[in-house]
Amino acid sequence: MIRFGVRLSLAGGREAATRLVIIATAVALGVGMLLTALAGMNAVGAQNLRYAWLNSAVAPASTSADPMWWMVREDYFRGKSIGRIEVAALGPDAPVPPGIPHLPGAGEFYVSPALADLLHTTPAAELGDRFPGHEIGVIGRSGLPSPDSLLIVIGRTPAELEQLGAQQVTQIMTTDPSDCNGCFIGLNASAMTLTLSVVAASLLFPVLIFIGTATRLAATRREQRFAAMRLIGATPRQISVISAVESTLAAAAGTVAGFGLFLAFRPGLAAIPFTGEPFFTSDLSLNVVDVLLVALGIPVGAVVASWLALRRVQISPLGVSRRVTPRPPRAWRLIPLVVGLVELTYFIGRRPETTNGQITAYISGFVLILVGLVLAGPWLTMLGARVLAGRASRPAALIAGRRLSDNPQAGFRSVSGLIVALFVTSVATGTITTFVANRGEPRTDSVAATSLSKIFWPEDGPAPSVDQIPAGLSAIPGVRSVALVHVNPDRDGWQGVITCAELARLVVFGSCPANAQVAAVAGDLIGRRAFDQTSDDYVWGAANVASADVSRLPILSVVVDTSSQSAFERARTMLETAFPQGRFPASVGEWEATSTRQLVQFQQLANVVMLASLPIAGCSLAVSVAGGLSDRKRPFSMLRLTGVQLRTLRRVVALESVVPLLVVAAVAIGMGFLAAHLFLRAQLGYTLLPPRLPFYLMVTGGLAVSLGIIASTLPLLRRVTGPETARNE
Repeated sequence: MIRFGVRLSLAGGREAATRLVIIATAVALGVGMLLTALAGMNAVGAQNLRYAWLNSAVAPASTSADPMWWMVREDYFRGKSIGRIEVAALGPDAPVPPGIPHLPGAGEFYVSPALADLLHTTPAAELGDRFPGHEIGVIGRSGLPSPDSLLIVIGRTPAELEQLGAQQVTQIMTTDPSDCNGCFIGLNASAMTLTLSVVAASLLFPVLIFIGTATRLAATRREQRFAAMRLIGATPRQISVISAVESTLAAAAGTVAGFGLFLAFRPGLAAIPFTGEPFFTSDLSLNVVDVLLVALGIPVGAVVASWLALRRVQISPLGVSRRVTPRPPRAWRLIPLVVGLVELTYFIGRRPETTNGQITAYISGFVLILVGLVLAGPWLTMLGARVLAGRASRPAALIAGRRLSDNPQAGFRSVSGLIVALFVTSVATGTITTFVANRGEPRTDSVAATSLSKIFWPEDGPAPSVDQIPAGLSAIPGVRSVALVHVNPDRDGWQGVITCAELARLVVFGSCPANAQVAAVAGDLIGRRAFDQTSDDYVWGAANVASADVSRLPILSVVVDTSSQSAFERARTMLETAFPQGRFPASVGEWEATSTRQLVQFQQLANVVMLASLPIAGCSLAVSVAGGLSDRKRPFSMLRLTGVQLRTLRRVVALESVVPLLVVAAVAIGMGFLAAHLFLRAQLGYTLLPPRLPFYLMVTGGLAVSLGIIASTLPLLRRVTGPETARNE
């Protein structure tokens, strides 16, 4: 029977060949996406492991190596983070970080390739003068989390590092940051894996629908053929073998093609900075389990899908003639959807105290809504079809509406893959857009981005005197102002004071309240509430300090406002050189950029899900349309013989496809935005802000592509509904 099944699959004419090609294409897409997701998870782990050595400050003590002074700090250059590691060996057996042959001596440093390029192409006053000594080598790949990593390992004297507050270590950390207690540099691999899993599921769901739809292509004719075999003596097992052979052949070809797609696109995928940094191409690797899981699992899944699609013939050879209108879906399908919305609404004002409690509350609500959308899809399709039929003024709309309302499950099945993609994308877009607008990176033209501050924390040692502030700061071309903020004696932390006369001179940092002499300000003269201030319309509170006493208070910070990136970086370099202790100077925009950048990456992944899913859903619909035309050749041919125009039949087919697509898209996007709003209100107290124009353009463009794919099948009507079809059938 296997040989007979192969013969039927390969020599069954154009119809069989077309079905094999479509199934193989669908499987290739699924395999490629699944491999990408698995390789992405492996890449996150590989990249995270190369962050491990930067956490050596928390490495357990070792008695087999000499100690060394160790200090890791974060520097910035034009918005990019620079990892600055300063070391000093205290013996010949001091541990050596990966990627370099030995520890640099005082006045020497190793740099990553990306930072070396910057040093060679950037004026020294903007970057190079920050790093004492000279370059002696490049850090190798084993010490680089990413090809674009900006890292420098600087050699210092033990006395210098002891004065700077470094600590002694005797071992280089090798534990994955996700498994390390106290590690502060690296990725949350569990969160990344969860995100990639959601992305993979969102991408695979429409592909699986595509595979199932392709398997059902020309289902009626195949059922009739298999039923005829049953009537002449074929057993259910033999029919199962024949259908399994066809599915296995297509799945095997698609699996091979899917591996080829993955390998072809792997270099481009590695360049996507999903974690904030791109991967090395070799990071996107597959282990033996991954390969076997995909190579064996996909064909098995295709066989199961084929068996389910043709299960009526396997039950009875007369099953194909017993066609009745399915029972209409009931309103109970809306229950999970309503319960999910109620759950998210309940937690507004009742946010759980613990992180685990919040995850349980919100994730369960999102899952209930998503499950509810999938369950309610046929009911919503039936509702849309009945509205279409009830308001029909033309025969095409009436026929399409009646047919959809008779079997809404079939109409919804082809586009059900869109539910996950559009819901996930809408939730991510709505949440991230609102969060970034409220707490994200300030605008590039705001004072929060154009000014930098050096704050002198108590743990860094005594605050400097006015004479120690570099006089050359004001002379840098592009520096608009240099301000000193003094410690506020009435408040702890990084709160300071400044005279109202000085604040009036600075202009862009806000103003004093009426009749005040001294203002109570943030150490960086920005504060979270002043992110969007580009003029003097922000009013600080008054301080209980006399104006004459302000200059006698210790200096809390130096704040420099600039009009160009060159001036910004030159001022930073000058401050770092003058004050090498503690945290390096930075802008509020740079401090906020890391979390915002990660959120933007998540949103880009959500956009990828949507852009990939919409065309795939269009392909599923196109295959469904083509299969439906093949199954309805005789009825359509008879309609044409009775005088029904071809354009009317095309409208019928188009409406049967467009109505489910648009209903699903509208409901999924609306529910996604509603769920995002409820989450934002419950967790952060924010009100959902409308997404920006690119989101709507992507949705419109994706739907247009899907509709175009559907339209490409309509010319088939002329060929399959001619008079000869009615006569031959």
